[in-house]
Amino acid sequence: MNEPNDTLQDDPLSACSLSSNAEIDADGKLQRSDEEWQRLLNPEQYRVLRQQGTEPPFQNAFWNLKDEGLYRCAGCGETLFDSSAKYDSGSGWPSFYEGIEPSRIGETVDTSHGMTRTEVHCAKCGGHLGHVFPDGPKPTGLRYCINSASLAFDSSEKT
Repeated sequence: MNEPNDTLQDDPLSACSLSSNAEIDADGKLQRSDEEWQRLLNPEQYRVLRQQGTEPPFQNAFWNLKDEGLYRCAGCGETLFDSSAKYDSGSGWPSFYEGIEPSRIGETVDTSHGMTRTEVHCAKCGGHLGHVFPDGPKPTGLRYCINSASLAFDSSEKT
């Protein structure tokens, strides 16, 4: 379900082998209609990426994956995390101490659920990834707590 699609790898504008009406705006951001997102993503990916949902801990595809490779945005194919930065935080979600490139991950203040957190999203398509917390390991001290549904894992690209 969360495995990368060969078409997604070759052409992120035609994810899931469906034709796309996507546009890239002047800032390089991917623009799609809500109807197209619903057509391109499975229901869980849509709920997490487009509706800021959260999947249950310890019940998702990548929380315990130890394979080497790259993690891409399930919405647009942007490479976001390297498995070398993944660690077991005990949270039940895939956790990373850094992204592959800071400019690929956007941040927004999230005040939902009676607390203030930093939400992280794919800078290219705006898809919700999860949250980042200041309680991670060295060298960054950060814990990117990411939903598996927002990711596609690519083991063919070793780090």
